[in-house]
This record gives sequence, C-alpha cells and structure tokens, in this order.
Amino acid sequence: MKCLFSLGLGIPGVRERTLIAVKPDGVQRRLVGQIMQRFEQRGFKLVGMKMLQVSEELLSQHYQELRRKPFYPSLLHYMTSGPIVVMVWEGHNVVRTSRIMVGDTNPAEAQAGTVRGDFSIHISRNVVHASDSVEGAQREIQLWFHRKELMDWDCYDHNSTYQL
Repeated sequence: MKCLFSLGLGIPGVRERTLIAVKPDGVQRRLVGQIMQRFEQRGFKLVGMKMLQVSEELLSQHYQELRRKPFYPSLLHYMTSGPIVVMVWEGHNVVRTSRIMVGDTNPAEAQAGTVRGDFSIHISRNVVHASDSVEGAQREIQLWFHRKELMDWDCYDHNSTYQL
C-alpha cells in the first residue's frame, strides 16, 4: 500500500506545517528536548530546526501586530536575551493540535499537561511560541526559514498511520 502522507491523498491537513519556537527562558532552562519529545510522541514530523540569536529586525517582522503594544519593548528585550530554537513540525491538523499542546498564553490559565502549564512561570516568560493559524504558520515559516532549510523526508511510521 502507498503512504497517504507521501501521496498527499485522503486525509486533509496531513502535510500541514506549523512553527514552534522555544523562547530564551525555555532554552536557558534546558527544556528543548522535553518540548521536542512531546511533538514527536504526538506523531508529528520535524522538518526544520535551528538555534539562533534572533535580531530585533526579524522579531519586528514576526511580532508586527504587537509593535504598538506597551509591552513590546520588554518583549524585544526578552526575546533577544538569549538563543532560541525554532522548529517546523508537519502533520495532520498540526497547527490546531500544537496550540492545544502548548496551552494558554498565561501560564496561570494553562492546563497541567500542556507545555506552558508544566513549564511556564509567568505570562512574560511562557517558554514557547506556536503559530496561531495555518495562514500565520505559513507566514512565520517563510520568515524564519529558507525553503532549502526545510526537509521533505519519508517518516516510515506514517505508513501505518495515514494509509488507505
């Protein structure tokens, strides 16, 4: 049997992609591996990853809708305070599912078992970013990654998950 994942047939959203970024507090606290493990265990496929010290220019583009907010200068300071790990994950309904896995932006509201519910300390130090929509994910992925930095590879366990 052919793999639906490879063929792009059948289940809509199988090749959907999202951007997940482990913010400076998550990197400093050495949470990258635990966060990645949650996405792998959920069955998502990692197709891009890099660690970088992000520039204010890139952040300005990423957070364009927040530039006029009073907390924007402190957000810039925080996001440039250390390295981040930015990843692209692929899978069925990965954007919506990732938002649920990550949890509420405010850790006080985030459920136990979510990334923020388990690891975040304060709303200004909430460990991780997750794209909020398919369109937002596409924009963010293009902003953070060149096409050649994203891998198109066969994940063999998807044969049993996504086949006819």
